[in-house]
Amino acid sequence: MGGRLWLTAERLDGCCITTRKSQRLALERGDADTELASHGRSLSLLPRGRWPGPRPATECFGRDDGTGHDVSLIVLVLLLIGVSNSKANPAAPPHSHSHSQLDVNHKKPIQTFRPYNIAHRGSNGELPEETAAAYLRAIEEGADFIETDILASKDGHLICFHDVTLDATTNVAYHTEFADRKRTYEVQGENVTGWFIVDFTLKELKSLRVKQRLSFRDQRYNGKYQIITFEEYILIALYADRIVGIYPEIKNPIFINQHVKWSGGKKFEDKFVEMLLKYGYKGEYMSEDWLKQPLFIQSFAPTSLIYISNMTNSPKLFLIDDTTIPTQDTNQSYYEITSNSYLEFIRNYVIGIGPWKDTIVPPNPKDNCLAQPTDLVARAHSLNLQVHPYTFRNENQYLHFDFHQDPYAEYEYWLNEISVDGLFTDFTGSLHKYQEWTTPYQKKEKNPEALLREIANMLKNDGY
Repeated sequence: MGGRLWLTAERLDGCCITTRKSQRLALERGDADTELASHGRSLSLLPRGRWPGPRPATECFGRDDGTGHDVSLIVLVLLLIGVSNSKANPAAPPHSHSHSQLDVNHKKPIQTFRPYNIAHRGSNGELPEETAAAYLRAIEEGADFIETDILASKDGHLICFHDVTLDATTNVAYHTEFADRKRTYEVQGENVTGWFIVDFTLKELKSLRVKQRLSFRDQRYNGKYQIITFEEYILIALYADRIVGIYPEIKNPIFINQHVKWSGGKKFEDKFVEMLLKYGYKGEYMSEDWLKQPLFIQSFAPTSLIYISNMTNSPKLFLIDDTTIPTQDTNQSYYEITSNSYLEFIRNYVIGIGPWKDTIVPPNPKDNCLAQPTDLVARAHSLNLQVHPYTFRNENQYLHFDFHQDPYAEYEYWLNEISVDGLFTDFTGSLHKYQEWTTPYQKKEKNPEALLREIANMLKNDGY
């Protein structure tokens, strides 16, 4: 029998495992003995006998424990569910306890009165993108939605990763066992050479570690985190201590469907929607179901959004690229897809658009100042389409001179002058602070009827 991992934990709180009930649970492991080091109420997995000083809470998940093995986020979440259930009924199944982390009736609701703070690939201005740590950090910093890109492995598992190649944000180049996997494929009309996700199984992808994409950002967390699956990403949102929305993208569907095959003739889009339905994501925008588990589905491929429209009524947004780049599936130009006639057509399938911000307010390449805004936002709003532009970044090289190297001035301009409905940002904390200063969370006074309904729901959930 292998070593045991003793877990003293009750729930996921923000971006840490925290203790409350001080219950212990043993997890059989086949590798070296390990312990959980406790710093106050924060726990992290360590080899037995090593008790370092405090470290960032973002290192709680997906990191090497010193033995060369990683603890799966799903395993930890399931352990947490089991611990929270055991006090109420030791024999109860994992999802039977009414006050589990999945019980949205006892969570702070998502705010809907101000533009959405969308954590672009997690808090990737601080931590490697699309990792558990980046998403947990974004939730801690106040994100309304955590955003991700969904691709597929060789064996059909859906994973969170932006590029179809692994080169830019993993250590694949240092894995000599994968040296012969380098390929050249056509991607969106261009030949691309690298290590492609579609040539690796999930197990092989899990052996890699993620690194920061941009060299001028913090490199200290390189090599500490795994690639995560779509399922792990969903669980991060569901087990947050407040309601947090998810914002997954159907990424490069033409390429994925070309290289990955599923049984029964299913497509990438089918598997994508199946995963969402498995975890209860459903309902039109602002419906009761949607408010419990907020979701926006996004894609640059209009045919994918149209294809899934009969499979799910969850809200969808059509992403719009640079003016020079055609759509990957219909080969339409930017000018075609932003015409009034096309917006009229696509609004039958989507509730909004997600344009690159320079297509809304083009910059002047000569002086790095903004030119006159286009009428794209006004035209979209006239058709009752939301507008969620991307991507907002704090670094000076991404800020136009109009904002005097001040990211808060940029937020001020886009929220108050351009009047967008949500922003994709690499720095969730900065946007959250700005919005808290300018439009603090509204505390609605509850009338007697609302209080009675809330009490009735609580009693119902407790089995009365």
